[in-house]
Amino acid sequence: MSRHCRSIENIAAALLLALALAFSCTSYASEMKAGVGKVDITPPAGTRMWGYFDRLDGAQGVLDPLYARVLVLETGTSRLAYIDLDLGRTFGPGSLESLRKAAKQDSGIDDLIVQATHCHTGPVILDEYPNGPPTWESEDLNRIEGAIHDAAEHTVPVRLGVGYGAAYIGYNRRHVDADGTISMLWSNTTHAPTYPVDPLVAVLRIDRMDGEPLAILVNYAMHPVTFGSDALRFSADFPGVMCKVIEKAFGGKPLAFFVQGAAGDINVFDAGTPINLDVIGRRDWAGETLGKAAVNTAQQIETKADPDPEIDFRVDSIPIKLRWDPEKFKQETLRELGPKAFDIFASPIKETMDLPVTTALINRNIAIVGMPGEPFVDFQTDLRAKCPVRDCFFLGYTNGYYGYFPTIKAASEGGYGAASTTTWVQVGAGEEMEDFALIQIYRMLGRLQDVPNSQWKNLPPAP
Repeated sequence: MSRHCRSIENIAAALLLALALAFSCTSYASEMKAGVGKVDITPPAGTRMWGYFDRLDGAQGVLDPLYARVLVLETGTSRLAYIDLDLGRTFGPGSLESLRKAAKQDSGIDDLIVQATHCHTGPVILDEYPNGPPTWESEDLNRIEGAIHDAAEHTVPVRLGVGYGAAYIGYNRRHVDADGTISMLWSNTTHAPTYPVDPLVAVLRIDRMDGEPLAILVNYAMHPVTFGSDALRFSADFPGVMCKVIEKAFGGKPLAFFVQGAAGDINVFDAGTPINLDVIGRRDWAGETLGKAAVNTAQQIETKADPDPEIDFRVDSIPIKLRWDPEKFKQETLRELGPKAFDIFASPIKETMDLPVTTALINRNIAIVGMPGEPFVDFQTDLRAKCPVRDCFFLGYTNGYYGYFPTIKAASEGGYGAASTTTWVQVGAGEEMEDFALIQIYRMLGRLQDVPNSQWKNLPPAP
């Protein structure tokens, strides 16, 4: 063979190699990948329990374990982790920042969405501890970081789909009386309907490329308060049951997540059931009912791989003022809760607080908005109606905890969560956060610009 022929052959081989490498890079860049993990975060017996002002004794045992469930999503070099905690609230700012840094350093995670299911049979968590976080919290954070690392190390190409169903397992616990005052309905054993509620079950299904489910996320707004203050064993309440129902229905293949919505004024029907009145059976009824609705929805979802996947994500801090006079608020909280409970349940009393608002957009058609506390359900339905993309997931109890977020109307009416010592932020804070998140979604879609549009080029010449 002549040198000229060998030269042409070498050039052709080089071109084929270049094309193969280019195709390989393009294929990698155009894949959405996901990984999941799960770790037990149940604290030891004796740990004080969250959720009720009159429950000051430590836990006496475990009814069912508390878990942290982890989902890592990646596109190219971008990685986002969602951590779902069977807790009453998320960890405090210091612990979250430590987890964020560890996940970045060890697993290449760009940022976190950390959410609590808001079960009232978990441990007390504080924003700040006088002598540092308890041992169990530090150990749990290490376990969660390990689960994030494991999920990130085992990502696989995936395809996504969203579907919707309905479940009726709860009610709005605020009743507006004839004179305009508010009566609180702390239980509803007759299952009488009240308004407003949001029965929508929004399901995000994440499949491996062969169609086998990897993760099923269920977004639903409902206080997990089946157990009352006499319950002294840790439990994930009905969200834990729901997850088991889903995983069993799919042969144990996916990891199920309960994605808590705007549950600030929504209770499960059998709220506060005493332990001697079949509270476990009532918990199971709610979890199984929601689980079956989620399974029916998930089974009908057709997942698809986006040819050009994207993950756009940001957490912005918005300065929000304390609603009350600081000294009067402190005194009223002490009077209502007593000194023993004040340090556990009182807010971080600051005249201005920086509230993190979480916004994400997946593949330009799935929006996620998170607020750091307990939004009333109207925010969820309102955001969904206004959102510029079809699929919108609203998350409460996300990346922090700053009490209740009532609507302006509810704040004017009063009642628990609307004008009580558990309501810390200024009137209109929820509306401000919702509007801010909507603006970020429009920006992510490229429909809001940083410079004004030229409005003069198509106008007729001046006379």
